[in-house]
Amino acid sequence: MRAIPEPVSRLIDEFSRLPGVGPKTASRLTFYLLRAPEEQPLALADAIRQLRERIVLCSTCYNITVEDPCSICANQARDRSTVCVVEEPLDVLAIERTGEYHGLYHVLHGAISPMEGVGPDELRVRQLMERLKLGEIKEVLVATNPNLEGEATAMYLARQIAPLGIRVTRLARGLPVGGDLEYADAVTLTQALEGRREM
Repeated sequence: MRAIPEPVSRLIDEFSRLPGVGPKTASRLTFYLLRAPEEQPLALADAIRQLRERIVLCSTCYNITVEDPCSICANQARDRSTVCVVEEPLDVLAIERTGEYHGLYHVLHGAISPMEGVGPDELRVRQLMERLKLGEIKEVLVATNPNLEGEATAMYLARQIAPLGIRVTRLARGLPVGGDLEYADAVTLTQALEGRREM
């Protein structure tokens, strides 16, 4: 006889598979949902279902969106001559929170990492290069994370973009080496955006 009913242990197992959620936190979340008013777990389940059903990638920048193109790409008031290249959709959110960047984005969905078997072909690099060849972009701001993978990706992109004659800049230091953009505060990100440099 099991001490924990199967639906409870299953939910604990599913929560445990999420990044940053260990068995104790998974158990706390599960037992919280058991005690919560009935509408709360149902609302959570519906939000998760809608996340999977409604979210798509923008066919221009590859950010997450419910409409294609996304609201950033569709906004004609944005600076269409600058594109900020980031690793993940969370990085777009972090930069947008600063209110200091008004250009477009391109989301790679990762970084070059030979140890993990991730090369340029596994990222949205080809789509970026096709976009740049259209001639509207005058500056590429490379905003990959300041870690080994992010630096390798930035250097690769700079080499690929150089023959096109497009200005390539990098976020200024100020972001901690080994850190992720999504955890940076708005002031640090603002300073990094203002102090970007040629590559």
